[in-house]
Amino acid sequence: MNRRRSTLAAAVVVSVALALTACGGGEPQAADMKSISIMAPFLEAQPPSSDGAVQKKLEEMTGKDITISWAPNASYEDKMNITLASSDIPQVLVVQSKSPGFVKNAEAGAFWDLTDKLKDYPNLKTTFPEVQQNASVNGKVYGVFRARNPIRAAVMFRQDWLDKVGMKAPETVEDLYKVAKAFTEQDPDGNGQNDTYGITIPKWGSLGTNSPYDLMETWFGAGNRWTERDGKLVPSFETDEFLEADRFIKKMVDEKLINPDFATFDPTKWNEPFFNGKGGIIVDVDSRVSVLINLFKQANPADFQNKVGFVGSLKGPDGELHAHPTDGYSGFLAIPKSSVRTEAELDNVLKFLDTMNSKEAAVLLNNGIEGVNFTVQDNLAAKITPETPEGKEINTDVKSYSQLGTNVTGNNFYDVKQASEYEQKVFEDRQNVMAEDLKSAVYNPAAAFVSPTYVAKGAQLDNIVADARIKYLAGQIDEQGLKDAIKLWNTSGGDKVKEEINKLWQENKK
Repeated sequence: MNRRRSTLAAAVVVSVALALTACGGGEPQAADMKSISIMAPFLEAQPPSSDGAVQKKLEEMTGKDITISWAPNASYEDKMNITLASSDIPQVLVVQSKSPGFVKNAEAGAFWDLTDKLKDYPNLKTTFPEVQQNASVNGKVYGVFRARNPIRAAVMFRQDWLDKVGMKAPETVEDLYKVAKAFTEQDPDGNGQNDTYGITIPKWGSLGTNSPYDLMETWFGAGNRWTERDGKLVPSFETDEFLEADRFIKKMVDEKLINPDFATFDPTKWNEPFFNGKGGIIVDVDSRVSVLINLFKQANPADFQNKVGFVGSLKGPDGELHAHPTDGYSGFLAIPKSSVRTEAELDNVLKFLDTMNSKEAAVLLNNGIEGVNFTVQDNLAAKITPETPEGKEINTDVKSYSQLGTNVTGNNFYDVKQASEYEQKVFEDRQNVMAEDLKSAVYNPAAAFVSPTYVAKGAQLDNIVADARIKYLAGQIDEQGLKDAIKLWNTSGGDKVKEEINKLWQENKK
C-alpha cells in the first residue's frame, strides 16, 4: 500500500510538471495529426491484436493510425499512475474513476478542461447533462464520460413461489415485506419444511455502493448518498428516512425473513439460494434477471420460463417512487496536456473522439462487424453461428474495444438479440421498467464535488457508519449505537467534509 501511494504521488508531481512544461514551450505536433495514441483496459485473457479486424476498421473509419496501449483491467489504475509518471503519455487516456490521483492531476492542470468545448462536437454534446455534472470534478469537465444506464435497481423474485402463495408482484416497500414474509412462512417450494427465507443479502458493508441497503434507504426517501435538507447538503445517513429504512430492514432480519448470515455471506454465491430454492428475493441490478433465467435454462431448457419475476424500484412509505440511480457513468476519456499541447491538437483529438461516438463507430466498438460476427434482425444484433475464427476473434475483442465507447448521446449500437422469444420479452420489459423509473431518479447532488478531507480520510469515515449499520441490523448494537456512530463520523472529520461539500455546491449553483 505504501509503495502504491508513493507511485501515485510521483505520478501527480511528474505529470503536472510535464503538463506545465509542455504548455510553456517545446515544438508542438502538427495540428492535423495522422496518428492517435490511447491507453485502455482489456477485459479478456489477452488484449486485442493491433492488426485485428476491429482495429483495422476503426482506423479506416477515423482516418487515423491508432496505437492502443492495453493494460489488464484488474491492475489498470496502477498501470495508469505509472504511465502518468513517465515521459510517454498517450493522447487519450481511459480513466476509470475520479480517484484521488486523477483529481489531483486534473486540478493541477495536467488534463485539458473540456467544460466549454464538448458542446461544439455534435456526438460529444451529451443528452445527459446530469450525468456529465456527476462526472465532473467540482463542476469542471476533464473528460468525455463513458455513459452507463443510470437506472439499474430491480427486485427479483421467484415467480413460481409468488404464484404458489397467491400474491402479486410488489409495488411498495410494505409489499416487499409481505412477500418476503410469505416466502419465509408459507412453504413456497411445497416441500413441507420450514427451510426458506424471503430475501438474500450478501456481505456488503460499504456506503454508497448501490447495495440493497442503499437502494432501500433511497426508496424510503433518504436521498442518494447526499440529499438537500433546509438549504444544505447532508449525508443520507443523517436523515430520519435512513433510520426508518434501517428499522424496516432490521425488522425483516429479526423475523428471519433475510438470510441469517447476511453479514458474512459470500457475494459470489448470491445466485445460489435463489436458484436452489432457499431464498426467494434478490435486490440488485436488473441485469441479474437474465443471469438467473439462464441458470434455470441451463438446468432445464424445457421448463425455465416461469421461475424469475422482477420489478424496478419500490414506492416508499410516503407513497412516492424514489428510484435509486447510479451516477450514470463509468469513468471517462481524458486528454493529457503533456501529449496534446495546443488548442489545434486538442481540436484534432476531439474530432477523433466525435467520430468514435458516431453510430457507425458505436456499432463497431460494441457489436463488431456486420456480416462477419453478427447480422441485424428486427433492429437487433444477432450473433452469427457457428462462429468463424474471425467472428470469434471479433466477439472477444469488442468486449475490450467497448471500453473506448462513450455513448454520451445514448446507445447508438444494436441491442443483442436474445436466444428465445421469452428472453427477448424479458429483456424489453427490463428496458421499459428502467426507462419508467428514470422519471423518478434521485441523483446524488454531491456527485460532482471532491472534498479534500473526504479524499484524505473518506474511507475511514464511511467505515464508521457502514460497520455500525451492519452491527445494528445484526442486533449487536441498538439504534442509539447507530446514532452515536453517525455523531462519531461528524466529529472525526465529517463536519469538515460537509463544510467543504456545501461550499463547492454553493459555488457551482447556476
